[in-house]
Amino acid sequence: MKKRHIQKLLLLSLFLLIAFNIPILLLFNSAQAVFGIPVILFYVFSVWLASALISFLIFKKYNE
Repeated sequence: MKKRHIQKLLLLSLFLLIAFNIPILLLFNSAQAVFGIPVILFYVFSVWLASALISFLIFKKYNE
Protein backbone atom coordinates (compact mmCIF):
# COMPACT_ATOMS: atom_id res chain seq x y z
CA MET A 1 0.00 0.00 0.00
CA LYS A 2 1.09 3.49 -0.69
CA LYS A 3 1.48 6.06 2.00
CA ARG A 4 -1.60 8.05 0.96
CA HIS A 5 -3.80 4.96 1.30
CA ILE A 6 -2.46 4.31 4.76
CA GLN A 7 -3.22 7.95 5.55
CA LYS A 8 -6.83 7.42 4.43
CA LEU A 9 -7.16 4.48 6.81
CA LEU A 10 -5.58 6.51 9.60
CA LEU A 11 -8.06 9.31 8.97
CA LEU A 12 -10.90 6.79 9.10
CA SER A 13 -9.59 5.49 12.42
CA LEU A 14 -9.43 8.98 13.89
CA PHE A 15 -12.98 9.67 12.70
CA LEU A 16 -14.15 6.47 14.40
CA LEU A 17 -12.34 7.41 17.58
CA ILE A 18 -14.26 10.68 17.63
CA ALA A 19 -17.56 9.13 16.49
CA PHE A 20 -17.52 6.49 19.25
CA ASN A 21 -16.44 8.89 21.97
CA ILE A 22 -18.81 9.07 24.95
CA PRO A 23 -19.89 12.74 24.55
CA ILE A 24 -20.82 12.13 20.91
CA LEU A 25 -22.64 8.90 21.76
CA LEU A 26 -24.64 10.68 24.47
CA LEU A 27 -25.99 13.09 21.85
CA PHE A 28 -27.91 10.14 20.38
CA ASN A 29 -29.09 8.72 23.70
CA SER A 30 -32.81 9.39 23.53
CA ALA A 31 -36.07 7.52 23.89
CA GLN A 32 -36.94 7.93 20.22
CA ALA A 33 -36.66 5.15 17.67
CA VAL A 34 -35.71 4.90 14.01
CA PHE A 35 -37.42 2.01 12.23
CA GLY A 36 -38.19 0.55 15.66
CA ILE A 37 -34.53 0.62 16.74
CA PRO A 38 -33.31 3.00 19.48
CA VAL A 39 -31.47 5.99 18.04
CA ILE A 40 -28.17 5.23 19.77
CA LEU A 41 -28.05 1.69 18.38
CA PHE A 42 -29.00 2.92 14.92
CA TYR A 43 -26.15 5.47 15.11
CA VAL A 44 -23.56 2.95 16.33
CA PHE A 45 -24.40 0.32 13.74
CA SER A 46 -24.73 2.79 10.87
CA VAL A 47 -21.31 4.32 11.66
CA TRP A 48 -19.85 0.84 11.99
CA LEU A 49 -21.34 -0.27 8.67
CA ALA A 50 -20.17 2.88 6.89
CA SER A 51 -16.64 2.46 8.23
CA ALA A 52 -16.56 -1.19 7.20
CA LEU A 53 -17.68 -0.29 3.68
CA ILE A 54 -15.19 2.56 3.37
CA SER A 55 -12.29 0.44 4.59
CA PHE A 56 -13.34 -2.38 2.24
CA LEU A 57 -13.34 0.02 -0.69
CA ILE A 58 -9.92 1.38 0.25
CA PHE A 59 -8.45 -2.10 0.55
CA LYS A 60 -10.10 -3.39 -2.61
CA LYS A 61 -9.20 -0.41 -4.76
CA TYR A 62 -5.72 0.31 -3.47
CA ASN A 63 -4.31 -3.04 -2.38
CA GLU A 64 -1.16 -3.35 -4.45
